[in-house]
Amino acid sequence: MASKKAPAPVDIEQLVAENRRARYQYEILEIVEAGLVLSGTEVKTLRSGKVSLEEAYGRISADAAWLVGAHIDEYVHGNRMNHSPTRKRKLLLRKQEIKRLHAKVTQKGLTLVPLRLYFRGGWAKLEIALCRGKRLGDKREVSKKREAEREIGRYH
Repeated sequence: MASKKAPAPVDIEQLVAENRRARYQYEILEIVEAGLVLSGTEVKTLRSGKVSLEEAYGRISADAAWLVGAHIDEYVHGNRMNHSPTRKRKLLLRKQEIKRLHAKVTQKGLTLVPLRLYFRGGWAKLEIALCRGKRLGDKREVSKKREAEREIGRYH
């Protein structure tokens, strides 16, 4: 009889993917952690790190939150029952959170953008942020500030 593995500690996070451009392109107002509904082949692909969040966004419809546009490659050793790489994936949030986010997303200029995808305690989690798009001037301002801090750091 095979022995069962002990579950992974809850505190350890294993980063799978990060959307680094989101912090540059958007002003982040609020961050929410959500679970993901995945198939078995998707989980195996995530563990190998073959995922992209660059074109992904969140959508709330019919009392459910969805991750749209995330690309999770097909599992290499999968069969004909393999998953579709860009299918919509349901986000696991409480009803109150979904209603609150829906109210905010319907405001002008706000959107849901995924920031990080990771495993915590064996469960796939997604950090999704409520964001407002930055204007070109805002982006330039941030890069100037970052460069000024870099210059100060060189001399000290």
